[in-house]
Order: sequence, then C-alpha cells, then structure tokens
Amino acid sequence: MGMLQGLTAATFTPFDEKGNLKLGIVDDYVEYLIRSGINALYVCGTTGEGVNMTVSERQQVAEAFIRAVNDRIPVVVQVGANSLVDCRELAAHAESVGATAVSANAPSYFRIDSTKILADCMTEIAAAAPKTPFYYYHIPSFTGVSVDMTEFLTLMETQSPQFAGIKYTDTKVFAYQEAITYNNGKYEILWGCDEMLLAGLVVGGKGGVGSTYGLAPALYRKILDAWDKNDLETARQWQRRSWEMVKVLLRYGHILPTQKAVMKMLGFDFGTSRLPITPLKSDAESQIRADLEKIGFFNW
Repeated sequence: MGMLQGLTAATFTPFDEKGNLKLGIVDDYVEYLIRSGINALYVCGTTGEGVNMTVSERQQVAEAFIRAVNDRIPVVVQVGANSLVDCRELAAHAESVGATAVSANAPSYFRIDSTKILADCMTEIAAAAPKTPFYYYHIPSFTGVSVDMTEFLTLMETQSPQFAGIKYTDTKVFAYQEAITYNNGKYEILWGCDEMLLAGLVVGGKGGVGSTYGLAPALYRKILDAWDKNDLETARQWQRRSWEMVKVLLRYGHILPTQKAVMKMLGFDFGTSRLPITPLKSDAESQIRADLEKIGFFNW
C-alpha cells in the first residue's frame, strides 16, 4: 500500500485579522481532519499559502501540524519557493522536525523551459532532506511549468534517490494515467483536482490531495467508498455534488477567502489571506452560506 493513498487534505494556514500567524487552532483543526477520515495532510501548499509566508513562518506552521498529528497520519510539507536556497532550508527543517515527506512546486519567476532544468531543481531540493521521500508538486496553472511528466519521471529515477512521486494538479487525465503506469507503477502519482477525483480513480489513481477534502470530507469518503464497492453510479452522483460545491467556491473571487469563509461556518476561523489575494466583499459570507444551503452542503 502506498504512503499517501486515500484523501490527503491540503491544509489552511490560520492568520489573524492583521495577517499574523494564529497557530492556536491547529490542534483542534487536526483532530477534526483525522476524525473525518482524512488519511494524510499536505501543509504549506497552495491552500496553505506557503509562498506568501517567510521561511521562519513556514517552519513554524510545519512544526505546529507535525506536533498536532503526533505520528498518527502522514504529514507532507511543501517547501517550494523561487529561491532554491530557501527550498533547501525548508526541506532540511521539515526532515529535522519529523515530516513524513517533503514536496515542492517549480520556481516560477525565472521560467523553467526544459524537463532537465526542472529535474535538476527538484533533485537539489530533495537532496537537502536525504532521509525523507520527496514529491514534485505539478501545478502548471500557477507555475507555468508544463513539461512532460513521463520524461521528468525518467530523469528523477536516475538522479534522485529521495524521489517518491508527483502531486499532479492538472486536468490532463491521459498524462496522469501515463505517469501512473511509468515503470510498472513505481511512483505514487497523487491526483490534485478535487472536482475530478473520480476521473483520477478510473485511470488507476489511489487517492488525491485537495483543499475541499477538509471542507466536505464525508462527500469524498462517499466517492471512495462507492468506488471500492464498484458502485459507479453512486460515485458519479457524489462527484457531481463536488462540482456543485466547487462552483460556489469559485463564484466570489479568489477561491481561498471563500474556502476560509466556509471553514468558519464549520467552526474554524482561519482569518484573512495576505495580498495579493483579495478579501471577500462584506456581504459575501451570507451569500455563500445561502448558495451552499441551496445545494445541501451542510447535510453532507
């Protein structure tokens, strides 16, 4: 069984109204996720706004989640940044405080235009945590890096002993399937599009990483349970509900403040997001609640 099968929740980072870290709620948040059937955590990723934090802040967040989990489920710490020096520092720190794995997105200011350069960057980051598995975070819609993942796997296989797989956040299901089957399924390729989880399962995926898994864990457990029972029709119905939810989340501007507003409705106040992420309008929260009630979200 792979290390990150099932549902890996991309965690939110709590800030106060001034944008400072507010880590006191991490313990309760982690308990909620574990009770809800989440199988692993992905910390300081896109959902966790890792790139909007300093190195020190990211280290504090990683420590808080690892401490709260206390070895009960895997914790993956995302260490990607434009500076590989920062990435290496974050990776080494994650290993030193007990992260199960580290992960990194591609640098994105000086654009990577070849698979070899991407592999070299990821190899350098992974080597900073030599005893810890490493997952590349493939998210071309944010980084602009869209190289061939099979070619990338071939390079990483030969040059990075820490390399364990890919967090694949793209909609090219055919390319995802090709990566899954590389070298008889040697690597864990984690599906990263929540509203298309079923598509990832159909082509051979064993689980995914997503922000909405923490918003509606029961919904995604129903998809997985139906899939395990070969009940494709039920799985389709719940996947459709996932898309209805995501459509609401996309309706009010940047998705992160909307997701944080929903988490507040569920009892977890993660505060604001830092610029350049724009806040919700003053009347948005009541509208979001009404939209979610309309689709039955709070009954899921």
